[in-house]
Amino acid sequence: MRRILAIGTFLMLAAAGVTQAGITGTVTGVTDYDFRGYTQTGGDPAIQGSVDFSLDNGFYAGAWTSSSLDFGPGTDADWEVDIYTGFNFGGGDDKVGYSLNAVYYTYPGASDFDFPEVSAGISYKIMTAKLWYTWDFAATSRDAWYLEGNMTFPLPEDFGFVVHAGYSGGDYWKDFDGEYLDFAVGVTKSFGHFDTSLKYIDTSGAVYDHGSDVFSGKGKVLFTIATTFPWSKE
Repeated sequence: MRRILAIGTFLMLAAAGVTQAGITGTVTGVTDYDFRGYTQTGGDPAIQGSVDFSLDNGFYAGAWTSSSLDFGPGTDADWEVDIYTGFNFGGGDDKVGYSLNAVYYTYPGASDFDFPEVSAGISYKIMTAKLWYTWDFAATSRDAWYLEGNMTFPLPEDFGFVVHAGYSGGDYWKDFDGEYLDFAVGVTKSFGHFDTSLKYIDTSGAVYDHGSDVFSGKGKVLFTIATTFPWSKE
């Protein structure tokens, strides 16, 4: 716990120093690092942080990290560091928005898991959909794709109701647990400079289990709290 608190303090101080126009930093605490229905931390909490740069033309780039990874015995993957870039087009004023994204997932201490992924998305009002694809999931030389849809319903008093569904397919998942569906429902709430969410997450496929919580896809309740710097003066 002390390690997580120290990491959180470091990330918050680093993000607080980011004040240049077009640059933001976000610090997030989660009760479990969930990735498409599967835990990446063995069900343990994690501190996460990101630094993002964006331009008015829709271009963006950034880096994201998470602590407390647990990939089981024989691996030294304690951290994940992702580098990403992309473009957002359109959107706003009841117009359709589009996005293109590329991300490279890295795992210091366990680089044999590193892999790239690209995506294309579309959004309209409260709805978003995105298709992700990689030809080398988890550095296995097997392809995988992920199709997701999300809806966020605004509610009074800065509450929101969120619904998510995703489907993981491709050769990697056929050889692993089998292709599967993940879904989530929950509520969000903003408190000043902090955004929180409480969700129930579950999967429809087989649950990877070798006597521990590593990569478990069992149903769970996930709590998240995040803040983005620089804080607005409003």
